[in-house]
Amino acid sequence: MRPGEERPVEGGACAAVFEVELLKLRAAECIDEAAERLGALSREIWSEPELAYEEHHAHGVLTRFFESERPAASWVVQPHYQLVTAFRAEWGPPGGWAAPRPLHLGFLCEYDALPGIGHACGHNLIAEVGAAAALGVKGALESLPRLPLPVKVVVLGTPAEEDGGGKIDLIEAGAFKSLDVVFMAHPSQENAAYLPDVAEHDMIVKYYGKASHAAAYPWEGLNALDAAVLAYNNLSALRQQMKPTWRVHGIIKNGGVIPNIIPSYSELIYYFRAPSMKELPVLTKKAEDCFRAAALATGCTVEIKGGAHDYYNVLPNKSLWRAYIENGKKLGIDFISEDAMLNVPSGSTDFGNVTFVVPGIHPYFYIGSNALNHTEQYTEAAGSQEAQFYTLRTAKALAMTALDVIFKPELLERIREDFKLKLQEEEFLNTVE
Repeated sequence: MRPGEERPVEGGACAAVFEVELLKLRAAECIDEAAERLGALSREIWSEPELAYEEHHAHGVLTRFFESERPAASWVVQPHYQLVTAFRAEWGPPGGWAAPRPLHLGFLCEYDALPGIGHACGHNLIAEVGAAAALGVKGALESLPRLPLPVKVVVLGTPAEEDGGGKIDLIEAGAFKSLDVVFMAHPSQENAAYLPDVAEHDMIVKYYGKASHAAAYPWEGLNALDAAVLAYNNLSALRQQMKPTWRVHGIIKNGGVIPNIIPSYSELIYYFRAPSMKELPVLTKKAEDCFRAAALATGCTVEIKGGAHDYYNVLPNKSLWRAYIENGKKLGIDFISEDAMLNVPSGSTDFGNVTFVVPGIHPYFYIGSNALNHTEQYTEAAGSQEAQFYTLRTAKALAMTALDVIFKPELLERIREDFKLKLQEEEFLNTVE
């Protein structure tokens, strides 16, 4: 029996639960039916890696994918949505809705790569998961003779996660204002419904000194490289007093031209990470003191410039990720424990900023390899056929969870309550409202 043929969703409680489970099966079927096209989509993105804000090929691949979906014009696609390499694809039932306002579910696709090593973070698979989950939800809803409540499925193509923060640009442009819940998933070495991705702040530090002949009259110079080295060492000394959960890492990008000229210019790039946006300013203030102290010691002047966007920590939504775990287990996904989940080392993502404006889930999934992200080995794994099974299984779990959100109003209410509670804990509620 196909969903909707014999039992209306609005019937008794048991019938409603049964109907939702049938819809989940239909969503999984739709993803399997599109598996070949989804795999080709992923391979096209993987085979031509592009850096942040330059993902023109991937943008074209994804927009053509949705534009070519059958039946014709089933997705309303907006290429170059707010950003040159972003897009928005939207599906809703023919004829639209007069009232009430539809529930808007967002599925996010990433597709930028890393310099030198391509898709070593598997963003081609993130794009595939987002597209697949959206197709699954759409297919399941289309199998109903009529929708008992208004729903819109929105796919957002979000460029520049690795550098720049494309999602933050889209937040500022209002792209997330209409969304009620958002979904995406990230490749990893394990299956985790949540990992505590941390807040992050970039700094570019420039020292200006005075050039001089390094042998004949070095005393006439002001050594900008010395300032950079002192700053590096100051931060190394600071580590003894840093919290175990803080992270500091950086490089000296420019340290002079030739040894017999006192360097008049040096430049460092640093990333600073802390578990929350509340802690991050404490760490960055200590770092700025280290940079300024180096300038004072060498007589150089210093220019400290923060990145365009801070990446916020990802807010957990327990109601949402518990529903995801329940659905994932039905598909055979073996999740790490909640204790392990909350203590696994993690990085940073601009999805964190999204979770401060709309409830969302950002699970991690195993792709058939123990290679570590941001390595050449992970690039190879992300493009492998083996990764396809795990990627589509994750997409099914996301689609099934989205159907729970649609048809279980008590779950949606808990998700919204979790969201408000976490904002209050982060002291961001007034800012978001």
